Amino acid sequence: MLEGKRVAVVVPAHDEERLVIDTLGGIPDLVDRVYVVDDASADATAENAGSVGDPRVEVIRHERNLGVGAAIVAGYRRAAEEGIDVTCVMAGDNQMDPSELAGLVEPVARGEVEYAKANRLFSGEAWEVIPHTRFFGNAVLSLLTKIASGYWHVADSQAGYTAISLGALRRLDLDRLYPRYGFPNDVLVHLNVQNARVRDVPSRPIYDVGEVSGIRLRSVVPRISWLLFKAFWWRLAQKYVIRDFHPLVFFYAFGALMTLVGLFLGALEVVLRIFGNQITPATIVLVAVLLIAGLQLTLFAMWFDMEANKDLR
Repeated sequence: MLEGKRVAVVVPAHDEERLVIDTLGGIPDLVDRVYVVDDASADATAENAGSVGDPRVEVIRHERNLGVGAAIVAGYRRAAEEGIDVTCVMAGDNQMDPSELAGLVEPVARGEVEYAKANRLFSGEAWEVIPHTRFFGNAVLSLLTKIASGYWHVADSQAGYTAISLGALRRLDLDRLYPRYGFPNDVLVHLNVQNARVRDVPSRPIYDVGEVSGIRLRSVVPRISWLLFKAFWWRLAQKYVIRDFHPLVFFYAFGALMTLVGLFLGALEVVLRIFGNQITPATIVLVAVLLIAGLQLTLFAMWFDMEANKDLR
């Protein structure tokens, strides 16, 4: 327990037989329950997790691979059933420093925020420790997640080291959450719709401890980007149309429309000019006006969104 609140840790694991024991061995005494979710591993992950002899540990097995997000949701469901006050997530690959767990739990246990997440970019060593391709991919997805989620103050969107309150957990529609690697991005979008307060907590990046990553940025970044594009419009509809109203929806919609039309007409003009057609000054002015107005409307919408969410920290 911490601050009088019961604490659980969800450990999603897939083919982590070499590292899951080290992960479980490092979980501090403040944790009351540990849910290891074996996502249909082909190795001895579940057996090794069950062999640690820790009475706090419960192993949940998936018969087929459902994804890391689905594994976390399985642990979340178990924690909600047991009424755990604060539920954390630590991956089974031993890449999350257990000494930092209390720092994640404390603001949630005290009721300061509903969700706390690690941010490895606070550290000056992030560029040296994190592989550069993953650092770049993380930076791109973090920017897109800021826009999609409305949490403009958070970064390192792919960090899966998190803590959530029981109230926020029970308000989440767990069936709607993305079941695979984009889970931490998607959960931020859903938390914003319920106006949950979210805080970044500085974290030390850990790599080269024997982990094997199955992430391929060329496929992951486009897939999560598309997920965030859809989640962005879903959030606007839910938060600013259905549950409440804010004119920023129109700013975003008209800004996007005018920008796309301007880009299309601009590209069409370039093609026509290449084939020797004359372009009138009025057409050039029209394209410029569309692009400038579209950009201005979009920036105004972002500013309105920042103002609407400035207290959610």
